[in-house]
Amino acid sequence: MSEPASISSGIAARYATALFELAKETGALVALESDADALTAALSSSADFGTLISSPVITREDQARSIAAIAAKMGLSDLTAKTLQLMAAKRRLFVLPHVLSRLAAMIAEEKGEVTAEVTSATALSDEQANTLAATLKARVGKDVKLKTAVDESLIGGLVVKLGSTMIDTSVKAKLAALQNAMKEVG
Repeated sequence: MSEPASISSGIAARYATALFELAKETGALVALESDADALTAALSSSADFGTLISSPVITREDQARSIAAIAAKMGLSDLTAKTLQLMAAKRRLFVLPHVLSRLAAMIAEEKGEVTAEVTSATALSDEQANTLAATLKARVGKDVKLKTAVDESLIGGLVVKLGSTMIDTSVKAKLAALQNAMKEVG
């Protein structure tokens, strides 16, 4: 791991742990989970938000004002809003994506659930997602939260990553395996 990545990871871990512990002590884990999900969605859908948290050109004061307005508009909990304000004051907003992923992992562990990354050729219906979650729950013995993505290049099927296990049932993978088998023969 490179040194800057290690430093960022360490900073993110400290903020995530502090925020998680405070939320746990005050019984605000549900609100924290909701806030983390909302911030993750905002980061993935808004390039401007990503620029706000990572640009060295934006002053601390502008970051703090902007993040306060965003927190108020999103209806974030007081604990999350104050943490974001502190991060802005300390010029640490650039680690927010790492903080959010660390928080998601800590909350999932606290709830006894695991997250499965599912990539499919087309968007899964609610029924398909529920069936997949139930099947994975039966396999791992814990509640499974699905993080879905669409990749049309798969042609069909799914790629499921659950912890260190990856299950690839995509048509793309099957075609690649068939192509390799044909190369070995010829």
